[in-house]
Amino acid sequence: MRISIFGLGYVGSVTAACLARAGHEVFGVDVNPDKVAMINTGESPVIEPGLADLVEAMVTSGRLKATVCVDEAVKHSDVAMICVGTPSSRNGQIDLAAIERVVEDVGCAVKRRPHPFTVVLRSTVLPGTTERVLAPMLPDGVSIAVNPEFMREGTSLADFEHPPMTLVGCDADEAASPLRTLYAKVGAPFVQTSIKVAEMTKYVSNAFHALKICFANEIGDLCESLGVDPHEVIQTFLLDRKLNISEAYLRPGFAFGGSCLPKDLRALMYVARKSDVQVPLLSSIDPSNEHQLRRGIEAVLSSRKKRIGVVGLAFKSGTDDLRESPIVTLVETLLGKGCTVRIFDPNVRLAALVGANRRYIEKEIPHISSLMCDDLHTLVEEAEVIVIGSAGDDAARALAHCRPEQIVVDVTRSALSSVHRARAAYESKMIVSAGAASPREIRE
Repeated sequence: MRISIFGLGYVGSVTAACLARAGHEVFGVDVNPDKVAMINTGESPVIEPGLADLVEAMVTSGRLKATVCVDEAVKHSDVAMICVGTPSSRNGQIDLAAIERVVEDVGCAVKRRPHPFTVVLRSTVLPGTTERVLAPMLPDGVSIAVNPEFMREGTSLADFEHPPMTLVGCDADEAASPLRTLYAKVGAPFVQTSIKVAEMTKYVSNAFHALKICFANEIGDLCESLGVDPHEVIQTFLLDRKLNISEAYLRPGFAFGGSCLPKDLRALMYVARKSDVQVPLLSSIDPSNEHQLRRGIEAVLSSRKKRIGVVGLAFKSGTDDLRESPIVTLVETLLGKGCTVRIFDPNVRLAALVGANRRYIEKEIPHISSLMCDDLHTLVEEAEVIVIGSAGDDAARALAHCRPEQIVVDVTRSALSSVHRARAAYESKMIVSAGAASPREIRE
């Protein structure tokens, strides 16, 4: 394929050299003539292991060249990849000036060529940027795609060849098709999604990387204060690929609860304070969890309705454990605000509960039995607001029986797809997503 790469910084230089190595004809474009001259003499504009030799080899082969002329690059390419920087100001707002200049220049150049053309944004931008900035500046008929990179400085050549995935966001297959050809030799699954999802995924990835670094550092501080080898702890922690390093718990949902997470987090906070160790990240977990709980409560109260039906009470779907269940807290708060609450959860049969779970109920929520309803249909009929506290068949049945005037507050963030199937005639404004249990589990 014939590719033009706009921006010969770190991402652009690596992308250009690697695509040329894959057999494509690549034109690098930059406003800085020094970078262009370096590429054309076989030198790398950036320091990266292996890149200098690769650039030299690709220039010698004739598959890589550079220019300051946008028209020349666009004329000799079928795909333009934008790899310019998006620096941020002190308040976090990213500077899109470089992207806007490139897109404007490419848009003008494209008008002077008759063939189909695809513009691919590889720069990191916030969701909505492509739709708001790129699309209006490009002529009709130009395909647009977002293709975030997942390369690490120091290992970028290997990362380009074997990324976690080739992520392409677009609104039409015409935009994805050339990229499938472009990355045919890359050893990674090709993931095609919407433009906004692709834009956001890059930020989520980097935020999670930063989160992991801070988490490991705080755990290291705690371990050292307790005389424990932090490296051995983390190495042991990493052996768990079922729960620790996996997709477990990593789905948008509601607040966590249960007998383990709240208690053990409090214990860590206690020992950190006792050891005079600052753990701001770990200390923020409980307030963040409380915030999710408040969001769910506010979603119900903002309806200004008083008759509330709750489907699912246990802290985790498919269990009868009510200990520190966020749904129990939600119910208690609604009762305190003067609401009438009925609850349906066939897994919670108070007469059958034993042990710690029964003792918790008798001590903390002894009145809960008066709120339980054995018939889901009755609960739905009497309620003005239906709270989905647990995803599953019961939630689907409740949604199927809802009336148009009823409000559904989905604190699981998982029932919306079934809502649209079961209540196709309802207006979407009647469905409120309030953040709660994950699609298959409320986090333990």
